[in-house]
Parts: sequence; C-alpha cells; structure tokens
Amino acid sequence: MNKIFRKKPIADLMAQSQNKDLKRVLGLMDLILLGIGCIIGTGIFVITGVIAAQSAGPAIILSFILAGVACALAAFCYAEFSSSIPVSGSVYTYSYATLGELVAFLIGWDLMLEYVIALAAVATGWSAYFQSLIAGFDLHIPKILASAPGSGQGGVVNLPAIIIILLITALVSKGVKESTRFNNIIVLIKIAIVLLFVFAGIKYVKPDNWTPFMPYGFSGVVTSAATVFFAYIGFDVIANASEEVKNPQRNMPIGIVASLAICTLLYVVVSLVLTGMVPYTKLNVGDPVSFALKFVGQDSIAGIISVGAIVGITTVLLALLYSQIRLTYAMSRDGLLPKVFAKVHPKFQTPFKNTWMTGFIAAGIAGFVDLTTLAHLVNMGTLAAFTLISLAVIVLRKKQPDLKASFRVPFVPVFPIISALLCIYLSLSLPSITWICFLIWITIGTFVYISYSQKHSYLNE
Repeated sequence: MNKIFRKKPIADLMAQSQNKDLKRVLGLMDLILLGIGCIIGTGIFVITGVIAAQSAGPAIILSFILAGVACALAAFCYAEFSSSIPVSGSVYTYSYATLGELVAFLIGWDLMLEYVIALAAVATGWSAYFQSLIAGFDLHIPKILASAPGSGQGGVVNLPAIIIILLITALVSKGVKESTRFNNIIVLIKIAIVLLFVFAGIKYVKPDNWTPFMPYGFSGVVTSAATVFFAYIGFDVIANASEEVKNPQRNMPIGIVASLAICTLLYVVVSLVLTGMVPYTKLNVGDPVSFALKFVGQDSIAGIISVGAIVGITTVLLALLYSQIRLTYAMSRDGLLPKVFAKVHPKFQTPFKNTWMTGFIAAGIAGFVDLTTLAHLVNMGTLAAFTLISLAVIVLRKKQPDLKASFRVPFVPVFPIISALLCIYLSLSLPSITWICFLIWITIGTFVYISYSQKHSYLNE
C-alpha cells in the first residue's frame, strides 16, 4: 500500500522543471493559440449540428455554457498547478505529487487512450471533410480506400485519415517551435473562418427557429454538455507544454484561462447563429456550418468554410499528438513506461521515436477501426482527468500551503469540490457502454502497473 500510494516529491518535480532536454521556446501567444487550435475544431465544424438535432435543439448554447463552466473551474486548478509545478505530464504529474503513484499511472493510462482515440476520431472527421471538398471538383477516392471497415460505407481502409496523421507526425517530430509556428498561422486562419460564418450568417437568423428552445428537456442539455466536453480538452494540451514554455509561472495560467474564455464565446455565438439560420431538426449532418450557408443560398462562402474546416481540424490533430507524446514522455521518464518513450533526439530535441510510434498507432486506428463507440471514451477520459485535478488541488493546498504559485484557485476547497461534482454529474449521463469500456481499460491499466510500472518506477531507487 505504501508503494502504490507513494508520491513524487515536489522538489524532484521542480528539478525536472529545469530540464534542458526540451527547449523553452514557447511564448504566451504560442500557448493561447495552441489551446485554441485544439479546442476549436470538430466541436464547431462537426458535432454542433448533430447534437442540436439529436439531443439539445437550440439549447445547445446552454450545453456549451454548462460544459464551459465545468471546464472553467477545472481550468483554475490546471492554472495553479502549471504555475507552481511547470512540468510536462499535466494531470498525471499533478496527481503523482498529490494523490500517489497508482492514481497518477491510471489517469495517465486513461489519458493515453483518450488522446489516441481523439486523434483517430478527428482524423476521420478530417477525411470526411476532405473527400467532400474534392468531390466538388469531381474527384473521388475509391470507396475501398475512403473509410474504415465496419463504417457501412464499403471501405477497407481510410487512407486520407492515415496520410494526414503521418504528415502531422512528421511535422511534430522535427521540433516544437516548427510545429507551433505552423499551428499559429493555421489557427489565425481558422478564427477568421469562424468569424466569416458568424458575420455572413447572422443576417439570415430567424428567431422562430429557436422555438421550441429546449425540445429535449434539461436532460438533453446535460447529455449534450457531456458529449461536447471533449472539445474543451485544449487547455490540457497547454498544461503538457510546461517544460517548453518561457516564463511558465506567468504564461501558463494566462494561456489556459484565455484560450478557454475565447473558445467558449466562439462556441456559443456559432451555435446561436447556426440554430437561428436552420431549423435544428435539419442539422443532423457532418458539416453543419457549410450546410447552413448552403441552406440560405450562400454556396460560395460555404465552400470557403469547408476549406477552413479542413485547415482548422488539422491544428486539432497537431495539438492532440503533441499532448499525447509529452504525456508518455513524462511517464517514461518516471520509469512507469519503457525508456524508449523518453529518449530525446539530439538534433530535433523532441521525443522522436515516441512521436513516430504514437503516429503509427493512431494512424492504424483511424484507418482500420470504426470509432462510433470508442469516441465516447474521449469524453469519459476528460471528465475523469478534470475530476482528479479538482481533488488534487485541495490536497496540494493542504500538504504544500507555502508552495509558490502565480495563480491560486479562489475559494478552495469550495470551487474544486463543485468542479469535481459537476464533472461526475456529467459523466453519469454518458451511455453505459462508455462506462463498461472505461472500466475495462482501467482494469488493464491496473494489471500493467502491478506487473511492470511498480517494479520499474524510479521511486524504487
């Protein structure tokens, strides 16, 4: 029991924050745009229409606000941890210092699955938008190469999804500065595309389309909030960048809170305009933003939006891959995963082998697995991570009351407890199959910890 609940000393973590293997090259704007790059993507361009049609109606704006509030409370906890312990690994690292090794490993194990599945799911969405775009030029990918088996579309492999993941993997493997420079340019384009939709569509809004406002009741709003939760994982990506940030004590809290605030506002505005342009019952499509513009006769702008969606989803892939690699890098450095995941390339100063192994695994899942059921695990993993970090900040305050932090969560323990309870409440609205898959994965993780990680942990030394 002492072993599985042993904690990593704060002093060791602070020593790791001075790590020279990874270059500190990211500024505040890089962090904000990295968060926006991950948060704004499939949440706006893909799932808004489906959720509005199936479970929320025009009240989808309440779902985004509810999810945003829950995320804001968790974001405060992230901000305090990242400013006081600026080390890669995010919730895994913070749990290791406060809740013990087993809990840290299991949440890291949970996030590993979450990131890889999210990466594959987003790549599948990218593939669908890409094929829709080239179809406008009368170009078509053969059906057997256009979708994964089991998706009902006659495919054997989703080749576009595999290719885009491998291209992003090549970019991320070459260096964090190169990756973020690409991300920053694309994110600015993406924000411009979102604003283009808002200004082009607002004049076609009909208030009658917002009636009935809550056709599926409040339970539908809650279910939808749990479903859109994965869209907010972007600030977890920021937390994973801690060791590559210049002046992390100042920049990390601002980057986390600012990216969340900007994205929540964009989600609410886009949802309001979207459901005002088109009756919610007609939005059960994979490209709702483009569909809405076509619905009101703005075909040329719809084409631009489709291109923007492809570009925007690309940055989500980059952020998710980056975060997954930094998580497994931190776990490997602690001995809980094989050493190969922590090896840094002498030239690129990135976990090079780790990057390519992750890329190939994600590409294989995207290319050959139908993600309909597995995608729910992304939401479950996010809610579990947010619950743990809310509890961990309470423990941190009690055990390390004098630890310096440039940002501190207000009203501890009230705010963190509300955050944890809200996350648990949302997770209970997820389908039962999600809970079954989650428990199976955690059981496998427990076996891996007992058989390998506990024996190889550097805390044994």
